[in-house]
Amino acid sequence: MKKIFVLLLSLLSLPCIMATNFQIEKQSSDEVMVIGLEQSTVFNLKIKNLEKSDNFEFYNLLGFNMFPKGRVYFKIGETKEIELKISPIGRLKNYGYYTFTYFIRGENSSEIQEQLTFKIIELEELFRVGTSEINPEPESIRIYIENKENINLTDVHAEFSSPFFKFEKTFDIGPNENKEFVIDLNKDDFRGVTAGFYTLRTDVKIGEETARIEGAIKFNEKDNIITTKKDYGFIIHTQVLERVNEGNVIATSETVFKKNVISRLFTTFSPEPDFVEREGLVIDYIWNRQIKPGETLEIVVKTNWLFPLLAILLMITTVILAKQHTGTNLILRKKVSFVRSKGGEFALKVTIFAKAKRYLERVNIIDRLPMLVKVHERFGTEQPTRVSEKTRRIEWNFEKLEQGEVRVLSYIIYSKIGILGKFALPSATAIFERDGKIKEAISNRAFFMAEQRAEKKKDEDEDLF
Repeated sequence: MKKIFVLLLSLLSLPCIMATNFQIEKQSSDEVMVIGLEQSTVFNLKIKNLEKSDNFEFYNLLGFNMFPKGRVYFKIGETKEIELKISPIGRLKNYGYYTFTYFIRGENSSEIQEQLTFKIIELEELFRVGTSEINPEPESIRIYIENKENINLTDVHAEFSSPFFKFEKTFDIGPNENKEFVIDLNKDDFRGVTAGFYTLRTDVKIGEETARIEGAIKFNEKDNIITTKKDYGFIIHTQVLERVNEGNVIATSETVFKKNVISRLFTTFSPEPDFVEREGLVIDYIWNRQIKPGETLEIVVKTNWLFPLLAILLMITTVILAKQHTGTNLILRKKVSFVRSKGGEFALKVTIFAKAKRYLERVNIIDRLPMLVKVHERFGTEQPTRVSEKTRRIEWNFEKLEQGEVRVLSYIIYSKIGILGKFALPSATAIFERDGKIKEAISNRAFFMAEQRAEKKKDEDEDLF
């Protein structure tokens, strides 16, 4: 009995909570909260106090910041329009529609409980993007970004990209507003792009929150092949046919050139034809090709009547050179071979053969050294008269050479730098006197391929250094 009495006293000592009487009408609709954005969701409320005057406080128990903060004074019968703003503390984890419970409490602890419903979405659900259609020869395009929800946004940075353009813009956008931008286009930027649908990618950033929204661009079809022909030359007759696909769909092209059985022997084609058909003395060369947008098909046909003439001229030149060779007073021949060195340096032995076909006097033979090499102190049987590394020349002097006499001149060059590929040595020169006249002879140029180092049987193996 004593315990029951104590319990009743405790209950009587608790404050009495009374209900406040308000008439609340929500003026706004379709409120939304975007995950990650530090923005408040606003509810426009029309509130009428049906009871006594008091200071009232708005609060909730669900972890949301609320505005207005502090107390709002209502006279009895007074109506006020209140912007109730809520923002989450931390990041929301729920999606979809959410019902929010809040309280309005007076100073005497009387209060009323109300509920508001809003939608929680991610940033990429907030926008829609798109463009106008693009014709094959456009000058500009209109793009748009639409705010699909009832929320006001500031400092929205959007980067639009597609095969046709790149564009970025920072702007403000109101609830359910559609922002449009006109972008100038350069046809050369998307030459070769075929007709069809393409993706418009839009990267949106608001504060620290980013999202990618995709839309579609329709590139209309157009078939346009431009053909150009050129025909020039007589001895070398050239025909050029050029077809350019200025449209945006793949085009099929058939080209035919005709030649007779004689002209075909001296005709070349670039590229080679796909088919060759013969009817009597006429031969058809056929190209069947598909030309992509922006591509060019060029067919070049050359009939060279100069070939027979060149063959005759070659024969005449050979005869003349043979006669000149037999009439030469001094024959110089130069060769080069690889030399193995103990230190691993790149080394070559240069040999010059000088053969007098007639009696010669005061013979001066000069050879020039390539760059990046040095002359080894070791020479062959014929010692040079002068070696100048400054002028990069080696000289041998002979008072006379008898008819049929052969002199073999040799020296070794080396380099610390390895040689790859083809190494060329200049020609040697001989200046001499014959029948009181100064004459000159020039040798061949000598070449060495780096691959020859592996052919030991063909090289002279001499250990140096």
